[in-house]
Amino acid sequence: MKIALIGATGFVGAPVLQELLARGHQVLALARNPAKLAAQPGLSVVQADAKNADSVAAAVRGVDAVVSAYNPGWGVADIYTEFLDGTRAIYAGVKQAGVKRLLVVGGAGSLYAAPGLQLVDTPQFPAEWKQGALAAREALNLIRAETTLDWSFLSPAVHLEPGERRGRYRLGLESPVMDTDPSKGPAHISVADLAVAIVDELETPQHIQRRFTVGY
Repeated sequence: MKIALIGATGFVGAPVLQELLARGHQVLALARNPAKLAAQPGLSVVQADAKNADSVAAAVRGVDAVVSAYNPGWGVADIYTEFLDGTRAIYAGVKQAGVKRLLVVGGAGSLYAAPGLQLVDTPQFPAEWKQGALAAREALNLIRAETTLDWSFLSPAVHLEPGERRGRYRLGLESPVMDTDPSKGPAHISVADLAVAIVDELETPQHIQRRFTVGY
């Protein structure tokens, strides 16, 4: 497939890029600064602004699917506004381009700790991540209102970290995947295996117009 990837230089996007290329897909990476991406077989890079719907539309027109691993950066002062500005532009640009398939990588904060209680609303949720998590929750709410896109929204495991590619994971939907040892709480996953789950969903869709999550 020809896949447009937004956020290809980020913590999640970089492993997704490598997983896509390793499986023989053609990747079109959208970048504000194309020089940040080294030339690789199967990779083309286009200069685009993820916060401008027209720019996104012009870049992704003609691809089979779009993966958005967009995140303005956890150090951005107004991450909530920046995150949602980009999210809205990406959703609008993909629709404007006539691309049907969109996979969005969101956060774990919108997963449910208990019925009616999302993790981001619990007292123990880390304050330094809260504004980004609230924005990611709103990104999920916005995509759920979409009826024309074949969208999927992937919330990572609660503990997303660097690590090896095992090539396996377990799936969940609205609640975090829990460790196989219940005393250990929510499961972990490496960002490399999160990338595996993303590309698996593109190749064999199981969650059209649904949110899902993964963990070991």
